[in-house]
Amino acid sequence: MSKTITLRISEDHYEAFKQYAKMENRKISNAIETLAMKELENALFTDSFETEGILSDKNLLERIKAGTKQAKERKGRFVE
Repeated sequence: MSKTITLRISEDHYEAFKQYAKMENRKISNAIETLAMKELENALFTDSFETEGILSDKNLLERIKAGTKQAKERKGRFVE
C-alpha cells in the first residue's frame, strides 16, 4: 500500500522538480519518487567511487543509453 509523506523543499528545488516532471511527462510526485528510487539504487548497489567512475566515463554512458534504447525497441541480440 502506498504511503503519503510531506516534503519541505526550497522554491528553487520545487521549480527544478517541476521542470523535470514536465520534460518527462510525469506528475511532480512521480518524478520525485522516480529520482529518489534511482538515487537509492545507486547508493545500495555501487559505492561513491564506483559511481563516480561510471558517471565520468562518457563513452560508457553513451553505450548504456544505446543499449537501453535497443532493449526497449527489442533490437539487438542476447549475448550469454
